[in-house]
Amino acid sequence: MPNIEAIQNALQKQKLDGWLFYDILHRDPIAYRVLGLDHAMAKRRWFYMIPAMGSPRKLVHRIESAMLDSLPGEKILYAGREELTKGLAKLLSRGKKLAMQYSPDNKIPYLSMVDAGTVELVRSFKKTVVTSAELVQ
Repeated sequence: MPNIEAIQNALQKQKLDGWLFYDILHRDPIAYRVLGLDHAMAKRRWFYMIPAMGSPRKLVHRIESAMLDSLPGEKILYAGREELTKGLAKLLSRGKKLAMQYSPDNKIPYLSMVDAGTVELVRSFKKTVVTSAELVQ
């Protein structure tokens, strides 16, 4: 189980609104380590949002609905592109500046786990995506 309070303190110190975790097919080992997840293979996308203040939220596919059950927070389910988009809008409703496992210009390739399309999707909600490098350290 992640130390949500410590993560939220770090987010506040860095003036970030949240840390958005994302994975499919176990592409982000950092997320599994930070969140204390087992290494079950997720065949569908999941998102986990830890806000700087308040309770976390999770977005998981209906078929793999138990994927993030070990983590605290409200669960939002999706089963198609339209539900994914609506669920992500709800998940991201708190705040604008979000950390992700993203590295501008791929300067830190070991950190750059989120694909460009997912970063574009998050940005389509008028969110600013910044690197989680300092948080990971």
